[in-house]
Amino acid sequence: MAVPTLLVFGARNLGRAIARHLAAEGWDVAAAARSEESVRRVEAEIAGALGLVADAGSEADVERAFAAAHERFGSVDLVVVAISPDTRGRSFGGGTVLESDAQALAPYAEELLPNLFRILRVGSRVLAEQGGGTYVQITGGSARRGMPGRGAWAAAAFATRALTQSAAAELREKGVHVALLIVDATIDSEKTQGFLAGKAADASAGEDDVARAVAYLAGQSPRAWTHELQLTPAGDRWVP
Repeated sequence: MAVPTLLVFGARNLGRAIARHLAAEGWDVAAAARSEESVRRVEAEIAGALGLVADAGSEADVERAFAAAHERFGSVDLVVVAISPDTRGRSFGGGTVLESDAQALAPYAEELLPNLFRILRVGSRVLAEQGGGTYVQITGGSARRGMPGRGAWAAAAFATRALTQSAAAELREKGVHVALLIVDATIDSEKTQGFLAGKAADASAGEDDVARAVAYLAGQSPRAWTHELQLTPAGDRWVP
């Protein structure tokens, strides 16, 4: 039986954790990140992983990542997109609508969203030509509802949800499973340790929890595909 292959974009934090989890389950791993440091860390943690320095803002880089994964491993069975916005030193979310400036939307609508669309376009074509596979787009709870101080992020997250739904409907008949994984939580990681210090464990989601959700989606039968899955920690008061 052939070993399945994961290609993950955004392998600095969450994407790296997902790659580690699936590698432990026997997957081959190709991991793309913008920095050489992030890529080398993946390769150091996962034996046999293919690290790729790639920027989702470049069509050529995205195409090259898919081609390199296919050349090394023979197929791309699961694509996971875990890239995050470059907030340019601003507070995450864009700030309040009342107090934000004209550039508040830029990191989300002018950079992140086109980057997500770029990977989705290329990934949809590759998986459709291959005749199957799973594509998981990860986003936050703002894809479900606007939050105070996070309107700019919500605008991009809502659009991400719409794009993913459209792709899911289009690719079903081609044997490709497209799913949106909404993590309605702060993810406990190296990046968020300071923010979560002193808070109960059930106030956040673990990276391994997200990785298990990805594995669940990748393992589904076409007879019962999930196209949208939301993770919410027990300590969160919002349960839609």
